Amino acid sequence: MIRFITYRILTGIGVLWGVATTVFFLFNVLPGDAAQMTLGQRSDISSLEAVKKELGLDKPLVSQYFLYINDISPIGIHNVDTGNQRKYGGFASQISSENELRLKQPYLRRSFQNKNTVNAIISKALIGTSVLALVSMAFATIIGVLLGGIASYRKKTITDQLISYISIIGISIPSYFASIIIAYIFGYLLHDITGLNLTGSLYEYDFDKGQILNLSNLILPAITLGIRPLAIIVQLSRNSFIEGWESEYALTAKAKGLNDKQIFFRHILKNGLSPVLTAVSGWLASLLAGAVFVEYIFGWHGLGKITVDALLTFDLPVVMGSVLVVGSIFIVINILVDIIYGMLDPRVVIGK
Repeated sequence: MIRFITYRILTGIGVLWGVATTVFFLFNVLPGDAAQMTLGQRSDISSLEAVKKELGLDKPLVSQYFLYINDISPIGIHNVDTGNQRKYGGFASQISSENELRLKQPYLRRSFQNKNTVNAIISKALIGTSVLALVSMAFATIIGVLLGGIASYRKKTITDQLISYISIIGISIPSYFASIIIAYIFGYLLHDITGLNLTGSLYEYDFDKGQILNLSNLILPAITLGIRPLAIIVQLSRNSFIEGWESEYALTAKAKGLNDKQIFFRHILKNGLSPVLTAVSGWLASLLAGAVFVEYIFGWHGLGKITVDALLTFDLPVVMGSVLVVGSIFIVINILVDIIYGMLDPRVVIGK
């Protein structure tokens, strides 16, 4: 088991290194002057040269690559006195005095637009995305299992067909289209009835109270984001529960005198949730990685929205940091799921 876990972790590190390498070289071939974007349009030649030196842009591309890997790595060359977070770039390898190899916080550089660290920007946005993803997944799981259970119990009836048709529609509707429709209907046309805003985030600023928590802004984006995983969970749970109803243990329980409700909650539900849990883990990784369209259309401050905003303003450090965080989320969740499966089923470890 230890070898299996080590193998999965090393594989994840290799994938993450590949993502970081691809991100670096991809964004370095894009047009634009990073030093110019850092200082703005009103800058002189001497200032540009100073910033280029700070950012390491005066070095060859290969040297810039190793400096970038050193910055984002949790183990790298670190300056004992001042650390690796300097005014513009923070390249530890450029600092000549008292460097040593040690554990450090990964440094994702600074934003070109507001000079804040990308770590701080992403950390703040990740809170909103995490809350949105978890609420969406909880909504999709609870409603999906409920509808799947009803459809399995009423198999081949109008109720079963209606639930199946609705789930197919949910799978087919793109997120950006569903976001626009739901925002327009419930946030604009029916605003006086629902009281829900067209756009809004988890925290809002009030002139009297300052920053306040507004959970009502979570309703529309959470429902919209949960539509597609809900549709998948309905289909998976329906098929799994149908197999449960037709299984020998269900027939045996019925022969012992248990009613349908007892059979479902005592036996079928527990045994039929395995494929649902697999889908939930995969979808949660996707949602945590950032629901770009949903967050942007609803004005929800999350990882997806700040990534789109950074792309529009050509704020490359924020975009690069967001991509790395997204990749890390996928890798970590996949590793955890593989380890859990390995604990539950030894055949996974043997056949790695």
